[in-house]
Amino acid sequence: MGGRELLHLHYVLTIKLVSLGLFFLSNSGIVDIAQPLLDRLAAESGELVRLAVVDGDALTFVAKAQGATRGLRYDPDMGLSVTLSCSAAGHAWMSTMTDAQALERVGQQGFGLPQDFGPKAPTTEKALLTYLRAARKRGYSMINEVFAPAMTAMAAPVRIGNGTVTGVVTIAGPLVRLTEYRMQTLAPMLLETAEDVARASGASALFRRKTA
Repeated sequence: MGGRELLHLHYVLTIKLVSLGLFFLSNSGIVDIAQPLLDRLAAESGELVRLAVVDGDALTFVAKAQGATRGLRYDPDMGLSVTLSCSAAGHAWMSTMTDAQALERVGQQGFGLPQDFGPKAPTTEKALLTYLRAARKRGYSMINEVFAPAMTAMAAPVRIGNGTVTGVVTIAGPLVRLTEYRMQTLAPMLLETAEDVARASGASALFRRKTA
């Protein structure tokens, strides 16, 4: 089998695995449970709101709500794994770990490079830990031109009853609109939504399994 055939086979298997994963998540009920809460936060913030769930050592976006009704709209594809080192979702999740645990996960995945993400994407352990420690102190993460140029984002972890982090809620938008001051203003709503998702997720088979 040639290189082209191997590449095609790998691509087909990857897409199939993603599709199976999203089918499982849809059947688990978490998307239906979280969607009204995401819709509410999107309407309040006027930006893109998404939910990512923890899947082993990875995060995957499984639901979203678009709050921007005019002007610039940030609306990436769903179902892809999150690059932990240069995303608000990754920073929020890793801020709930020890530094060693966070660095281990990034070591497995690798750092995102500024030329592939944003100009401020951290490429060293020291730079990444600065973001994570700030997120721990605030209770949520904030990034500015880290995932993509001229884009900002913030995220809060979803903690279920036993303290386990099962997901992350994010808000993302263009820097011209979603400024640092605006993100600080939205922080209470973001944290409230993450708490509401945690409470509501008790009805989800996926989240109940994580408490067992």
